[in-house]
Amino acid sequence: MFSDLPARIKQCARDAGFDLCGIAPVRDFSELRVFPVWIADGKHGEMKYLEARDDTRELKRASLARVAPWARSVVVCAINYNTAHPYSTEARTEGASRGWISRYAWSREDYHDAALRRLLKIEDELRGLLDATGNSLQLRSYVDTGPLIERVYAKYAGVGWIGKNTCIINQQLGSWLLLGVILASLELTAGLPAPDRCGTCMRCIAACPTQAIVAPGVLDARRCISYLTIEKRGEIPDELRSAMGRHVFGCDICQDVCPWNRKAPATSAAEFEAREGLVNPALDWLAEMQPEEFQVVFRGSPVRRAKLSGLRRNAVIAMGNSGDKKFVPTLKKLSEDSDPVVAEHARWAVATLEQSSTQRPVPSNQQMRFTV
Repeated sequence: MFSDLPARIKQCARDAGFDLCGIAPVRDFSELRVFPVWIADGKHGEMKYLEARDDTRELKRASLARVAPWARSVVVCAINYNTAHPYSTEARTEGASRGWISRYAWSREDYHDAALRRLLKIEDELRGLLDATGNSLQLRSYVDTGPLIERVYAKYAGVGWIGKNTCIINQQLGSWLLLGVILASLELTAGLPAPDRCGTCMRCIAACPTQAIVAPGVLDARRCISYLTIEKRGEIPDELRSAMGRHVFGCDICQDVCPWNRKAPATSAAEFEAREGLVNPALDWLAEMQPEEFQVVFRGSPVRRAKLSGLRRNAVIAMGNSGDKKFVPTLKKLSEDSDPVVAEHARWAVATLEQSSTQRPVPSNQQMRFTV
């Protein structure tokens, strides 16, 4: 029975709505050994949860075998979130007044919940298959919350290779993938690692406006627009603000330019359909948003992670980068905002716009978002 279990698991994953599924062994892979160095160098920024350590003071994510000694296999599942939502007419004609929210956050449901619900279905199926044999089975599902680096196990499960932008890339589906994992106490036949097909391509590295990809496969999160707009609290370093463009939550540039995404199929999962108004949202709407509206608009959305203060801060930076002087009156009002973070960035945005005698063109790597 166990010999055909990997095939049964993959069928369960398909039935649950995942697009890809593979099985990885529990090993101290070479990719995991660079994680402590990355942390020691401070490239994780303020993401203190990545510093979580076990009883021996070792980083948890550096060795799954140490923190979950019962685990023998990792089932890695992936779901495509590439929405087919068309870019709105307003975004094409009024691009400078609109911002960018990363594709995964357009959805009607937080991807953590959508993926975890599917993983739990697989768990139920596995328990049903093995209960009759009398075998005890320990399972644990995670979506971004476990003591492991999912993309490393995704590689060794054959789901995809780790691109130079650190994203998992699949030859058929591209990189618009959300990962979920199930730790299993049963030793299952593992797949083969996915071969690296990036070749000599360096487009993601060249396209990054803040030069956050400091070497192939090495991301300095402190410079990454996704980190700055989502995880970073308080002030954004002045030298990075202009390079953030009109991003208000996340950034897809390194994936937008990836050749493997040119023909990436659209998702069939209804949960990832775009919410009204979240594709290229109006910047002044976000900048002046009040707590009550934030709670309603972003209920169940990943955007809540940025918090209202962070989202408004990001919006005023985007207004400053828009080159559109119609924002100046609103920004001057926001310069006196009760939130000191919003007020400080609004003053920067006013100064940036007033220093520009003509409307600046949108950089090509951001213009694609409004003209596709």
